[in-house]
Amino acid sequence: MGYFIGTDDAVKIFVEDVGPSDGQVLFLIHGWPVDHRMFEYQMNQLPKMGFRIILMDIRGFGKSDRPYTGYSYDRLSDDIRAVIETLQLKNIALGGFSMGGAIAIRYMARHSGYSIRKLALFGAAAPSFTKRPDYPHGMAKSEVTKLIQQTYTDRPDMLTGFGQIFFAKYISESFKNWFQSLGLDASGHGTAQTAESLRDEDLREDLGKIIVPTAIFHGMKDQICPFVFAELMHKGILDSELIPFKYSGHGLFYDELEKFNRELIRFLE
Repeated sequence: MGYFIGTDDAVKIFVEDVGPSDGQVLFLIHGWPVDHRMFEYQMNQLPKMGFRIILMDIRGFGKSDRPYTGYSYDRLSDDIRAVIETLQLKNIALGGFSMGGAIAIRYMARHSGYSIRKLALFGAAAPSFTKRPDYPHGMAKSEVTKLIQQTYTDRPDMLTGFGQIFFAKYISESFKNWFQSLGLDASGHGTAQTAESLRDEDLREDLGKIIVPTAIFHGMKDQICPFVFAELMHKGILDSELIPFKYSGHGLFYDELEKFNRELIRFLE
C-alpha cells in the first residue's frame, strides 16, 4: 500500500506500507541518491516473518515532492516525525542506510527518539561524511563538491561513477542498470542539495543523545563510508552493537544479503 503524507511545510512524502498491519514496525530510510525501492530484498522477506515495513521516499527522491529548498538534516528528520505522527506509530524500530542513517541519527537527537524503541544503522554516513580539521576520516569536502558539480552537468555519468564503488561483489549488468535507475528517478536538484548536507553536516554531538539499543551494520570493504565510521559510532552511542560485514562494501544490504536480513531480524526480535 502506498500513500502520501503532508508535512508542516506542505511537502507530500510518499510512504509504502508492507506487511501485516498488526506486525512489529520497522521504518526504513533509504540512502543517497536512490529511493525506498533499494530495500526490495528486505521488503520481500521481512513481512513473511510478521514484520510491518514502513518505507518513505526522502523529499526530492522517488515519488515524494521535490521542493527547491528544505534538504537539511533537521528538515529531513522532521519529515520522519510527520510520518510517525500521521500513522500513529508507537514503539517502532528505525533503520537508515548511508545518508538515511545520518538522518535517523539526527531524528533521534532532535526529536528525543520519539516513538523509537530500537535503532539500526546500515553503512551510515556518520559521524561526519567528510574530513574536518579534527576529523581525518571520509571524503574531502572538495570530492563531494565535485559530485555536486557533476550532478548539475552530467548526472547519469556521476551516478555511474558512484555506482562503481558501491558494491564489493560482482553485480550483474541488469542489477547495475536497475540500481542506477533509482538514482535517475530522483530530482537532480534534490540530489545536489542533499549532497551538500552530506558534505556539511556534523553528527558527532548527536551520538550521545541516542538512548535506545542500536545496531551498527557496516561493510569492512566500504569505500564510501569507511569502516572507521562504524567504530566511531559504536564508541559514541551508548548500548550499541557493532556488526561487521567482512565481505561487504557500501551496499551491504545486497553484498551479504542473507546475513544482513538474518542479523536485522535477530536485532529486531
